[in-house]
Amino acid sequence: QVQLVESGGGLVQAGGSLRLSCAASGSIFSINAVGWYRQAPGGLRELVAAATSGGSTNYADSVKGRFTIARDNAKNTVYLQMNSLKPEDTAVYYCNARIKTTRFIVDDYWGQGTQVTVSS
Repeated sequence: QVQLVESGGGLVQAGGSLRLSCAASGSIFSINAVGWYRQAPGGLRELVAAATSGGSTNYADSVKGRFTIARDNAKNTVYLQMNSLKPEDTAVYYCNARIKTTRFIVDDYWGQGTQVTVSS
C-alpha cells in the first residue's frame, strides 16, 4: 500500500510564508506526476501547482510568482513553498501523486489535507 502524509499547514498573517510537505511511502516503484490542490469553504477543489518527473511545472494564475512546487526524489517528497500569502489563499490543501507500485499498478493517491489560514 502507498500512503501520502502532509505537514506544514497553519495560521499566518497576510504577507507571510509557509512551506507544505508531502511524503510518500510504501510499495513504490516510481512516481510520475505530482500536484497540489486546494478547496476553500463552499468551493470546488482546484489545481494549484503540478510537476512532472521531467521537471515541467504548471501553476494556477492566482498563485504564479508567489508559489513554487519542488520535488526531492531521494526522499519521495514534494513541497509547496508559499510566499506573499493572501486571505484568499485560505483553504484545505491536498497533495496528489500518480504512482506505479511494485505490483506495477498505476493509480492516483491523495494526502489527508492540511489547513492553511491567512489572516488580514
